[in-house]
Amino acid sequence: MSSARVATTDGKRRRALVTPEGFDLGVTIGSAGARLAALTVDLGLLLLMFIAVILLAVFGVISLGFERGEPLMIGVMIAMFLLRNFWFIGFEAGKRAATPGKRLLGLRVVSRDGDALNVDQVIARNLMREIELFLPLTMLSFRGAGGGLDGWVVLFGVGWALLFTLFLLFNRDRMRVGDLLAGTWVIETGKQKLGEDLSAPQYDAHRYVFTRAQLAAYGVAELTRLEEVLRLKDDAQMWVVTDAIVGRIGWAEHVSDAEGFLSAYYAGLRGHLERDLLFGWKRADKHDSVAPGMPSIG
Repeated sequence: MSSARVATTDGKRRRALVTPEGFDLGVTIGSAGARLAALTVDLGLLLLMFIAVILLAVFGVISLGFERGEPLMIGVMIAMFLLRNFWFIGFEAGKRAATPGKRLLGLRVVSRDGDALNVDQVIARNLMREIELFLPLTMLSFRGAGGGLDGWVVLFGVGWALLFTLFLLFNRDRMRVGDLLAGTWVIETGKQKLGEDLSAPQYDAHRYVFTRAQLAAYGVAELTRLEEVLRLKDDAQMWVVTDAIVGRIGWAEHVSDAEGFLSAYYAGLRGHLERDLLFGWKRADKHDSVAPGMPSIG
């Protein structure tokens, strides 16, 4: 799939994000303050989980004895490493592409090239957090537990963490080093309902009826982008996408309501793809082969 065109629009944090299909998903880059607040929420929740794990481990050591409980403490350290990584990776690889902290602050992760966010990008951006933040913190905690901290070690650890943490303040797209390497942005999503709520009736169900051939024109990737368009509710953007879909599926009737048309097509496409999944068929995007027995569109 070809790369998208990315350009700057009006506003310091407003960006045009044009997908390979020509859909302009105008987005607003998340502010540094919102991202810091989201990270604080996530770290707070993780801290509560860490405390629970440590308390369980302490009770286990008391029950088993210190000598027999040593492997348990090693297991706790491994569990905490996996927990903090799968927390960020698991949530951001999901449909909402956001941790609980990001969701609370109205943020989500997107791919800068306009394509669908993939797991490799999520893993890359979050493993970099180990180097950016958790490595110096872990180093400091180990030195502290070992009996005293050398002043240079403290200075180096704090400087390391600040260097990477403040990196997003010195680039216009508010990217961490992880975002830079993974090709991602963190954008504002607003307060609109997400995901499954978009399939709720927002249109006259009898006005727009699509054939299976017309619904077979797109796949999961386009469904995700259409969801973004409906969530952002930008009128000009919705008309650009409507024109693209009308041309691709050969829709002959006049469309006077872009949001109603897109809502109807979103609901129809989602149902179509879910039915295909029941038979073990998943169409990744419009370039993927159509299901057996389905005609090709465009």
